[in-house]
Amino acid sequence: MLRVARALRSRIPRSGGCRAVHRDPTPTDDGAGEGISHRMVSVNGINMHVAEKGEGPTVLLLHGFPELWYTWRHQMQGLAARGFRAVAPDLRGFGDTDAPPAAAAYSILHIVGDLIALLDSLGQDKVIEALDSLCVELRVLVGPSLCSCSMATGVCGGARLGVDGGVESEYVPAGQGEGNARSSPPRNPTRKSLEYLRTVFGDDYYICRFQEPGKIEVEFARLGTAWVLKKFLTYRNPGPLYITKDQGWGSSDSEIPLPSWLSEVDINYYTSKYEKAGFTGCLNYYRSLDLNWELTAPWTGARIKVPAKFIVGDLDLTYHSPGAQDFIHKGGLKNYVPLLDEVVVMKEVGHFINEEKPNEITENICDFITKF
Repeated sequence: MLRVARALRSRIPRSGGCRAVHRDPTPTDDGAGEGISHRMVSVNGINMHVAEKGEGPTVLLLHGFPELWYTWRHQMQGLAARGFRAVAPDLRGFGDTDAPPAAAAYSILHIVGDLIALLDSLGQDKVIEALDSLCVELRVLVGPSLCSCSMATGVCGGARLGVDGGVESEYVPAGQGEGNARSSPPRNPTRKSLEYLRTVFGDDYYICRFQEPGKIEVEFARLGTAWVLKKFLTYRNPGPLYITKDQGWGSSDSEIPLPSWLSEVDINYYTSKYEKAGFTGCLNYYRSLDLNWELTAPWTGARIKVPAKFIVGDLDLTYHSPGAQDFIHKGGLKNYVPLLDEVVVMKEVGHFINEEKPNEITENICDFITKF
């Protein structure tokens, strides 16, 4: 899902805790995009890698798993050409940003803290937000005080909406199939996320398999980083994703053909970063799902009160999660996001929608944010 949000920066006290650490030269030979600058910023106790291009109103672009700032490379070029400042960080645990070892360091409150500090460092009065599978909890917590409008692509998991790809728990309306999808908020106050996922999908469901520290990392090491990334990024089956304990996720001897929108140059860039940082930091987002459920209790039933737009591919596996389509199309999403401007379902498009349909996503972002 793609969501854009607008907010007044002046409502948030300046922390004074952010500083630019250094600026790296723009990569020119690895497909990372011409004219994109890179720097490290100290935020919330970690060093965060940030990519930027353009001048003008700031558009904050947030990726999911298994992606990086790089997933927004096409939109950064398009936004900069249209008079916007595109800012895309590697979130904590990803790419060149620090990766604290403990799963508890990846709660939604940590992520929000990182982003508020990043926004403080940008020195902008307003920011427009585009989410690639970040969460509804994040949108509620950041809220109208930071964002003037919000755009999301792809459906994310439990109590989350986002752009496609990425950091997610499965989407579950309150009552988790037992209540009214037209009015139920995404967070079920009586049932933790992992309990629901195991009940509905079983222990071999990929999010469940991610839970035990070290286990899935061994499986990914067996298969090889490049093969794992190809497998994730080319996944187009709208059904649940399973990684079985008995058979693993297949054999690295099997060829994975790349679609026209994903090149070997792209895979090489992703691979270089994941081989350096590993998968553990990224997987810790999934390992924090129940912790997030506990921490977000005060926001049960809270609504997103900024203008928003939602885009999803009809082959996105999360779009086919139980209850998701009823929630999106029968009033639940509109109730939860009262200023929802539009829902767009792209035909024959999978989970990583901003990479698969880069021009269309750029146009959707620009068409939406220019209304404000």
